[in-house]
Amino acid sequence: MKNLILLLLTFTICASILAQSQNERKVAATQIELFNKIANLDSSLFATYNSKNLDLMKTYFTRDLEWYQDNGGLIGFEKVFENFNSIFNRDYDLKRNLIKESLEVHPIEGYGAIEIGKHQFKHIENGKLEIGTFKFLMIWKNENGNWKISRVISYDH
Repeated sequence: MKNLILLLLTFTICASILAQSQNERKVAATQIELFNKIANLDSSLFATYNSKNLDLMKTYFTRDLEWYQDNGGLIGFEKVFENFNSIFNRDYDLKRNLIKESLEVHPIEGYGAIEIGKHQFKHIENGKLEIGTFKFLMIWKNENGNWKISRVISYDH
């Protein structure tokens, strides 16, 4: 009887460990999928930025956008795109590159995801390459598979 109880206890523990392992693999797969989704959205957004396509850029953001910038305060959707338009009309060509190893993606249950990272903006000014590296945090809202940025925090300028 003792051996039977020990066998059942061992079986129960093994089944529990196996179930936990399967759940961890599902969570890891989901996190990888989310990371890839946000990384692809980031890439598409900034390909649009680098090509100066203002109208297409607008489709990546919610209309109630809140953009917090350490050196510019809180700005909304219309002002954000006035600023982008101003940037796109400068004499020099400003390009953004993600520092890929800095990218973090975290789920927000029932809402979407947080994207955190560093990016560089480069341009030639007065014959000299200017490079600025900055930090950002973006909140992506998922509405039935339609992902848009609802909040941005741009800092360390």
